[in-house]
Amino acid sequence: MAVIETAEKMLPAGLRPSGGRALRMLAGLLTEHGEKAVARRMALTAFSIRIISAALAFVSQIALARLMGEYEYGIFVFVWVLIVVFGDLSCLGFHTAIVRFLPHYKAAGALAEIRGLTGTARIFGLLSGTGMLAVGMIALHLFGDRIHSYYVVPIFLGLFAMPMIALSDILEGTSRANHWPVMALSPAYIIRPVLIILFMLAAIALGAPHTAVTAMQAALVATYVTTIGQHLATLVRLRRHFHAGPRKVDFLGWLGVAFPMFLIEGVSFLLTSSDVVVVGIFLEPHDVAIYFAAAKTMSLVHFINFSVKAASGPRFSSIIAGGTRSELAAAAIDAAKWTFWPALAVGLTVLAAGHLLLSLFGAAFTAGYILMAILLAGILAKALVGPAETLLMMAGKQNICALLYAGALLASVGLNVLLIPRFGIEGAAVATATAMGVEAVLLHLAVRRALGIALFAFAKSAGTHKDMEA
Repeated sequence: MAVIETAEKMLPAGLRPSGGRALRMLAGLLTEHGEKAVARRMALTAFSIRIISAALAFVSQIALARLMGEYEYGIFVFVWVLIVVFGDLSCLGFHTAIVRFLPHYKAAGALAEIRGLTGTARIFGLLSGTGMLAVGMIALHLFGDRIHSYYVVPIFLGLFAMPMIALSDILEGTSRANHWPVMALSPAYIIRPVLIILFMLAAIALGAPHTAVTAMQAALVATYVTTIGQHLATLVRLRRHFHAGPRKVDFLGWLGVAFPMFLIEGVSFLLTSSDVVVVGIFLEPHDVAIYFAAAKTMSLVHFINFSVKAASGPRFSSIIAGGTRSELAAAAIDAAKWTFWPALAVGLTVLAAGHLLLSLFGAAFTAGYILMAILLAGILAKALVGPAETLLMMAGKQNICALLYAGALLASVGLNVLLIPRFGIEGAAVATATAMGVEAVLLHLAVRRALGIALFAFAKSAGTHKDMEA
């Protein structure tokens, strides 16, 4: 309170009333106890990390585009998107299953289950990522002659990153479940992008060519360095909180929940990346570069949804375990509001500065400005329902969510395949924005039907006071 009062006195007289209220609200957010306060602090931390990471990723992509030019940059981003997509998919949903189970085990004091869950998930992620690497190598050997020659070597290098990407996702889920947002988000969203650009600059300084192959080598080394460090840091913190002891493993039970989540999140992830993949299949690397630059610029808005989602999962899980339906409805609508309004503000700001931001990549990239406006419409449509997919998964409605996302993915791929050959990258933007709108409508209907909650950013928090059903 002394700090707040001092800060209030430093404000100009005209700003003192409103500024004082804002300071007191911030102080309450940082010091209050309870599940809601913890979730908001986690969202605020995740939001701050995502702001930093979005800025770093944006700067690093600009640097890579400037270093390589549009053509080589287009090759790199197409291959890297593919590698990250399939690396994330190789977890088979275990990183989200940790968020589902660990809060329950923690509330029950089931330390043996926690040790078994976290240890099994790490081993499984590493093995499944290695399996995906092997499958990729076999596919590259069998079908390499059907792939454009400029993609072959970057894909070969990128495949070796898959085990580390899968393990990193498992470690991120472990940290999210324990309300450790800095440890959860900083490795993949701050440290790895910084290391990629640093290793790329170092390689060029040593005489390496300014090509996608060099960039992929830098990304590979950065991924290994980041994930190994993340693994060691997570192990130390887990042992400090849960100590060494016996482990109880329910692999089939966890897999039974993880796999439907994998279907949901896998389809969701494909939904967000299918546009870049289809553009890369139908168009030249130059077009991939322009589209990716526009999408990456608008992704500055996506981090808001990601931040709220990172905080909402554990909160939804805890309420479902011991709260009421009205509490769950209030938490869900609150999350939707925290998603939509910041997304609207940030989206309009980014769009206003769109020409300037795209020009930083290079003069040719300003052709992607219209794509930014189209993509923003889809992003805002999705933001209206907030982290609805997280709510459904935490409530055990993953099968419904999987079917929903399958339909949205089919719509996205179908629209992209239909529109890209005819309208080019503008067709990809329209297809992606439309698919996000379809996704939002389906999520709203699914939450309303399955949980009886009218999830919408403009809705009022209302509900019954019945206990949550099992």
